[in-house]
Amino acid sequence: MKMSAGSARRPGGSGNSDELTEDQIGEFREAFSLFDKDGDGAITNKKLAVVMRALGQQPTPDELKEMIKEVDQDGSGSIEFDEFLEMMKKQMRNADSEDELRRAFRLFDADGDGFLSPAELRQVMLNLGSGSPRRRWTP
Repeated sequence: MKMSAGSARRPGGSGNSDELTEDQIGEFREAFSLFDKDGDGAITNKKLAVVMRALGQQPTPDELKEMIKEVDQDGSGSIEFDEFLEMMKKQMRNADSEDELRRAFRLFDADGDGFLSPAELRQVMLNLGSGSPRRRWTP
């Protein structure tokens, strides 16, 4: 199975919907079944990282622990397919948010050097209506 990082997202959508397409569910079922060797409808949490990578996601070990904690409500150490789908919906929303942030950064990075200069940052603040860009922010 060959999938890219974006292949799990809704075609033409921003991923804001909690509904998955039939194609997405099929992709997720295929990935899930690769690791559900005995066909009992569950995978162990140890195999979850491999499944996520097969779907183009790259969770950190801490993120993976948190996902498992959220999904495996009964502490069985196994994740059923329905739980897996819910987890993938969350991952897709997180990936979409990161993509939006990257697009916004590129929009404000006027010279395209990968950094925001003081002048570019000042322009961002003016565009966001923060008032005077010279005013210091204090927490």
